[in-house]
Amino acid sequence: MLAEQRARAILQQISQRKTVSVTDLCQTTGASEATIRRDLNALARQGRLVKIHGGATSLEEEEFLAREPDLDVKQRYAREKERIARYAASLIGDDDVVYLDTGTTTLHMASHLKDSGALFVTSSIDLAGMLSAHERQVYLLGGALKPGTVDVMGAEALDGLRRYNFTKAYLGTSGVSVTQGFTTPDPEAAALKALAASRAQAVYMLADSSKFGRVTAASILPLSAARIITDQTPEQKYLDSTEVTAV
Repeated sequence: MLAEQRARAILQQISQRKTVSVTDLCQTTGASEATIRRDLNALARQGRLVKIHGGATSLEEEEFLAREPDLDVKQRYAREKERIARYAASLIGDDDVVYLDTGTTTLHMASHLKDSGALFVTSSIDLAGMLSAHERQVYLLGGALKPGTVDVMGAEALDGLRRYNFTKAYLGTSGVSVTQGFTTPDPEAAALKALAASRAQAVYMLADSSKFGRVTAASILPLSAARIITDQTPEQKYLDSTEVTAV
C-alpha cells in the first residue's frame, strides 16, 4: 500500500473510531509498526490527527474561551473542587515545600492543611491569609495585584518565585486539551504557573471535569508536564497523554 493510501486508511479509521492503536493500523494496512509510526508523525505534523502513546486520536472539537467563566459558573462545580482539593491536600507531607497557585480549588485546600507542617509559597493573598490563620508556615510572593482580584503577578512575582525550589506544585487551569495542553486566559498568570512548575519536582494540575476540551488564550504547559487531579475519568486520549487521578 502506498503512503497516500495508508494516510487515507489511517484517517478513515480515526474518523470512524476517534482513537486507534498502531497495532490496529498495522492490521488494517498491512504495514509494519515502524512505517505506521512514521505515517502518524507525518499526519500529526500536518495537523490532521493527534499522536498519542501507542496510536493516534482525532483532532478535538474544542471550545475556545476568551475569558474566565463567571463566578456563578465556577460555583456550579464547588463540590467537585472540594473533592479534588481534599485529595490534593492528602498528598502533602510535613517535609514538603509546596507552591499553591491562585484559584478556587487551591482555596479549598486550605481547610485540609490546618495541621500540615509543610512550608507553603503562594501568589494568592486570600490563600496566604487562610493558611496564616491556621498558623501554617507560608510565604507570599510580592508583585502587582491583578485587577479585580487579590492575586499577585508580574515581574516582581516571577523574580521572587525563582528563589524557591518545590517538592510539589499545585496549579489551576482554565482549559485542558490534548493538542494545546493546559491553558489560561491571562498570559501573566500563565508565565507564573509555568515558572512554578519548572521549580517543582512534582506538578499537579487541579482541573474539574468542565475544563476538559477547553482552550484559552495563553499556554501554560503540555499535558505531559503535569499530573491531573480531577473529579471524573476523562476520555482515553487524556489518559494516554499524562497521569490522571479521578477522585
